This record gives sequence, C-alpha cells and structure tokens, in this order.
Amino acid sequence: MKKRIQLHGFLIFVALALLALFPCKFLRLTHGKFDDLAEIIGIGMILSGQLLRVSSRGYKSEHSRQGGALITDGPYSLVRNPMYLGIVLIGLGIVVTLLNWWVALIFAVFFIAVYARLIITEEKKLLDCFGKEYQGYQERTPRLFPWLSALLRRDIREYLPLRSAWVKKEIVSIVILLSAVVLVDGWEDYREEGTAFLLNGFLAIASLVVLFVGFAIILSKRYERLAGQRTDS
Repeated sequence: MKKRIQLHGFLIFVALALLALFPCKFLRLTHGKFDDLAEIIGIGMILSGQLLRVSSRGYKSEHSRQGGALITDGPYSLVRNPMYLGIVLIGLGIVVTLLNWWVALIFAVFFIAVYARLIITEEKKLLDCFGKEYQGYQERTPRLFPWLSALLRRDIREYLPLRSAWVKKEIVSIVILLSAVVLVDGWEDYREEGTAFLLNGFLAIASLVVLFVGFAIILSKRYERLAGQRTDS
C-alpha cells in the first residue's frame, strides 16, 4: 500500500511538472465544437473514478480483516482491481476535460507500463495466499474493465457501497484534484471566450458536482442503514 501511494504521488508530480513546463504542448487551448460536452463528460469521469476509489478502499479496509479475508463482493464483485479502474477513470477524465486528445495514448501506454506489472504482482500474491478461492474469483470476475451486461443488470448500489467516514478520509485529495482541474479549465475558457463563457462553464461543472455529491450521500445513507440492520440482527 505504501509503495502504491508513493507511486501515485510521484506520477502526479511528474504530470504537474510537465503541464507547468509545456502547457501549450499538452493543454487543449482552442475551444472546439464538442469541447463543452467533453468537459462535462470528463468531470463526470473524474468524480466517478474518485467515488469508485473511495468505495473500494473503504470497503476493503472494513471487510478484509487486515488481509486475512478475500474480498469478492461490493466493488470487488464488479472487477478484481476497482481502485485501479478508478485511476483509469480519473486519468482519462483529466485528458477529456483539459488535454489534447493524443495525450490519451500517452496515458494508456504509461498506465500499462507502470501499473500492469503491479497488478500482476499483487494477483500472484493473492493466488499464493487464497489458492482455489482466488482462482474461482478470477474466472467469474474481470480484472480491470467490467462487463457491460453486469453494469446494466445490477443495481449500482450493490457494487458502490459508501460510508461518510470513507469520504472524509479522501476529501482533501478529492477537493485538491477537482479544484486544480476546474481552475485550469476555467483559465482555458477565460482565455478563449471571456468572462461570460467562464461563468456558464463554471455553473455547468458546479451543477454536475452537486448531483454527484447528492448521489454519494444517497449511497452512503443506504449502505449505513443496511449495515445497521445487519448489526441489529
């Protein structure tokens, strides 16, 4: 876990340094026909990735018994590596919101080079630890990207449990990342279109954030209510 956090921090530092040194190379400085829609989709992907990471980390911490149990339900019933899926959503969301489209290819290559080995190493450890139990889990659950049929068939509340305490632990990093994206996006809009367009963009993003916060609150209240019912019984 510590190595993973250090790796995330290093990659974020490198990305910020590249943006600061070469903004004209990476940032999408011209406002195209579909950029408004792209920004809304990108922010939605970032928020979804953050929500998935919070849910995965919190659920694992609550149910793994310090690594003594294999977690196969909650977000881990959707994919075997939901935290890494969250990273993919966040990274691609930043590309869609702010960056030139070709940066997505760099992100994909970078993710495969850095995280593929990490995922395989972690899965080998789990296989050594849990044996046939983990083999069965591998056979019925995809590694990183969920099956569309599973997303359409199942209630989202089944694979996105949430507690307010889990969100509080991650709130600082969530706010910092989202604030940075909104500020850069606002600077791009102001540079291209002026104050009026900046205000419209801000209102659209703020509305999306409010919707996601409300959704997170609903998920949190439902999970905590169900957890309380299981405790009482």
